[in-house]
Amino acid sequence: MPPKPHIWIRAEQRAQEKRVPVTPSGVRALMEAGFHVTIENSPARAIPLADYAATGCEIANTDEWINSPASTIILGLKELNEDGPDLIHRHIMFGHAYKGQAEGPALLKRFKRGGGTLLDLEYLLDPSGRRVAAFGYWAGYAGAALGLKTWIAQQMPPFKGPASVGIYADKTALINELRDDLNLVINGGKQRPNMITIGALGRVGSGACDLAQTLDLPVTKWDMAETVSGGPFPEILAHDIFVNCILADASVPVFVPKSALSAPRKLSVIADVSCDPNSPYNPIPIYDASHSFADPMVRCHENPPLDVTAIDNLPSMLPVESSEDYAQQLLPHLLTLGALDSGVWAGATTTFNTHVQDI
Repeated sequence: MPPKPHIWIRAEQRAQEKRVPVTPSGVRALMEAGFHVTIENSPARAIPLADYAATGCEIANTDEWINSPASTIILGLKELNEDGPDLIHRHIMFGHAYKGQAEGPALLKRFKRGGGTLLDLEYLLDPSGRRVAAFGYWAGYAGAALGLKTWIAQQMPPFKGPASVGIYADKTALINELRDDLNLVINGGKQRPNMITIGALGRVGSGACDLAQTLDLPVTKWDMAETVSGGPFPEILAHDIFVNCILADASVPVFVPKSALSAPRKLSVIADVSCDPNSPYNPIPIYDASHSFADPMVRCHENPPLDVTAIDNLPSMLPVESSEDYAQQLLPHLLTLGALDSGVWAGATTTFNTHVQDI
């Protein structure tokens, strides 16, 4: 039997990214299965390096993966820095390179010049076409939390949304902060806000609904059956907060048209968890750019206010819980990395080859 490959867990290069694709227990399972595992030091990682070191795995300095043998498999979550070298390794990460993203061609050119391969985490699919591992639940949970934070900020001077978004040690810290702030608003005479979630039956929607229910917010749960009519949807405008958990495609109707800005409405916050502002099928065509932790929202209308928040890495608000959940889903597939020509890895390789040949 051939030896198992060397898996190198690199430090994340994206600012404010504290999540990990493998936890220490996962590293231990990989080593017990015969894999050589190296993890880079990272001051940003939510799980301490000491917990990984306790497994007996190899420790490396940040970005040393560049100098590792070409046969090494480099494992991360988010994109690499754009000014890096040509890529000779197999990289497992979210590449964001196949859907027309602006940075995609440059990344694929680096792989093509270097002879490496992108095994994109978004394209690890089971036979039904469903992703085998996803951050969806915690994206919905954090998105609903951010929607509520925005609504709370609207109720207090200077009546704007949050200036920035923090990263929380755990969901208890987030819930405690939200509950305290919500109680201040309610004790000041405001009604508890109600929420509508579209996509409530999916992983993302279930996270959003769980957040609302934890804080005793009335939540209306919609899915495909409620939106099949194609709209318009005055029910959305009758809620304080709308959380969109539906990915944009040709089958998705417009949920909040531009005409809603000046229409009579209770709606004052949209948390667009799916965050597809540049899609031609964007169901919320009142904004045109995604947001960041440092700049989390845009005001689309002033009186009455309507704020939109759309951040593409929401689970980073809760890096420990989201990492543990995702790593548990991914680990069974990492354990099959000794057979890259089969299963999800074969499918990801085919997807890469299809896209890179056009570069």
